Amino acid sequence: MASPCIDICRYDEDTGWCFGCGMLKPEKKLWKKEKEERPAIRAALPQRLADLATAGHRTGTAAAKKKKKA
Repeated sequence: MASPCIDICRYDEDTGWCFGCGMLKPEKKLWKKEKEERPAIRAALPQRLADLATAGHRTGTAAAKKKKKA
């Protein structure tokens, strides 16, 4: 199973979720070491990214772009 990480690696201060892939830092470490954890981690990501987007954050590849200051 390929990693969902897209090398954005910026995290929400409240949830700890990565804006790029939705994983927590500890989950990124687990992904590399514990293959049996991968399906559970991957299953949680779409909802996390949706929640971040609903909260007004850029997610996925759009998270790499900085917001313009008003």
